[in-house]
Amino acid sequence: MPQTLDAAEVRNWCSLALEALGREREEIDAINVYPVADGDTGTNLYLTVESAAQAVEAVFAAHETGTSEPGPADAVRAMAHGALLGARGNSGTILAQLLRGMAEVLAAPAPGGGTRDGGKGGGEKGGDGGGNRLAPALRRAAALAREAVAHPVEGTILSVASAAADAAERAAADGAADDRAATVRAAYAGARAALDATPDQLAVLGRAGVVDAGGRGLLAVLGALAQSLTGVAPAAYPVRPRRYEEPAAHAAPAAHAPSASAAPAGSCAVEDGPAFEVIYLLEADDTAVARLRKRLDRLGDSLVVVGGDGLWNVHVHVDDAGAAVEAGVEAGRPYRIRISHFGAAEEPPERIQRAVVAVVPGEGLAGLCAEAGATTVLARPGEPPASGELVEAIRRAHAREVVLLPNDSELRHTAAAAAEQARTEGVRVALIPTRAAVQGLAALAVHQPDRRFDEDVVAMTTAAGATRYAELAVAERQSWTMAGICQAGDVLGLIDGDVAVIGADLAATAEAVLSRMLAAGGELVTLVLGEDVPGTLADRLERYVRDGHLAVDTVVYRGGRQSAPLLVGVE
Repeated sequence: MPQTLDAAEVRNWCSLALEALGREREEIDAINVYPVADGDTGTNLYLTVESAAQAVEAVFAAHETGTSEPGPADAVRAMAHGALLGARGNSGTILAQLLRGMAEVLAAPAPGGGTRDGGKGGGEKGGDGGGNRLAPALRRAAALAREAVAHPVEGTILSVASAAADAAERAAADGAADDRAATVRAAYAGARAALDATPDQLAVLGRAGVVDAGGRGLLAVLGALAQSLTGVAPAAYPVRPRRYEEPAAHAAPAAHAPSASAAPAGSCAVEDGPAFEVIYLLEADDTAVARLRKRLDRLGDSLVVVGGDGLWNVHVHVDDAGAAVEAGVEAGRPYRIRISHFGAAEEPPERIQRAVVAVVPGEGLAGLCAEAGATTVLARPGEPPASGELVEAIRRAHAREVVLLPNDSELRHTAAAAAEQARTEGVRVALIPTRAAVQGLAALAVHQPDRRFDEDVVAMTTAAGATRYAELAVAERQSWTMAGICQAGDVLGLIDGDVAVIGADLAATAEAVLSRMLAAGGELVTLVLGEDVPGTLADRLERYVRDGHLAVDTVVYRGGRQSAPLLVGVE
């Protein structure tokens, strides 16, 4: 009996879904009238799936050096987690919860035991060892999404998800319980029929002559699943242009919708509805989140809280954005906070001539770069930014010319894709391939926006290239390195990306790294300390440099919460 999805099919599903949403993004944006006519549903869904796809690719990358393969459970859990981290907007947040619901079923232990990888290397106990679980997975997804929405309304992405589950269950009852292709085709057909019905369920959609934009995006994702499992792409959904343009950011209320003061997620708000959309990730326990839901429901509308196991994605429309963030602070630790204004369209301000966009690994460096005039994108440990986030940062910089500093060799392809997208929007972008945050700091230090663009880029590139970089990390397991065998708990000194020193003590290893780097000369040492590193380490290293290299200056910064306890740069 074949398993419902193997890891390769999950990977292909994510790739096909991203491709489909990329093709249909503008069309979905154009029909977005509900709950807020802000024309970004297609973009938000694309960014959500892009984050999911990146997480799945990371799982496969982790297995490249060994003989094992990722199991289905690894892949579907990564997909759901990535979507949770990257969820954007009302529909993107709901889609993340739909994927989480599917993952709960597909990654669960098979009845009677079994391995999640169907016998392939690298798998562990638990997971989809066999059988067709698509119908129960879709049912769990639909139920979990409805639970996440404060006030569900029909005629939205929720209706499309429920219809897909209903159709899949009917197909299973009719004898397709072990036929993946029949199940997924039935689910897609049910979702498509439900999408066609959304204008009759929601008055604002009927007046605009469009189907629900979130449901349209979900159909694209289900179509990608069908193509991944059957090898055949479903027929294209017809384009349905809007009959009119919404006069304001918030649509008029549907005939059967609650009042504006209690407008649900996936429902309409009146023209004088909430002014802000607030989204953030939140680390908190279930009890605190339950209290948060009640408080945010009183503050605004379109409330969706998704996630679990201590990590949540919160989305709400409010007039008091500060109160929504404060509620998150009281519940736990909010981060990646995004606040968007739903104001009426205004004449955009004049673009500035030039800006710098930099990816930084900690809040401390983000503040430092912002003070220097850069627009920053925060890269948290294990959460690299997607290309869409970089594009958003370039747009936020609002400049005719942008210098992009990825500050991580792993982000070179992501940054290149973002630069290419920004160029299609009329922005002149120069990508400097900085491989570490200290190279980015060196480049930013010589940035002069009043000189010619090419001259500025050359100067910044030269400064970055003249900066050797290092970081200290703690080994998680025994491993072979360029410097020999390390054991779990050893301190590793990496110079220009390769392990050069293995030690037992952070300070002594840092001194050994500095000694090697300064042996080739240098004028300035930059130290970036992690959040939990005591200031005494900086004092010791400054003395070490001063005692052995009188002509070398040292500067120290606090990086905040970052992946490495110490970053080192030598110019």
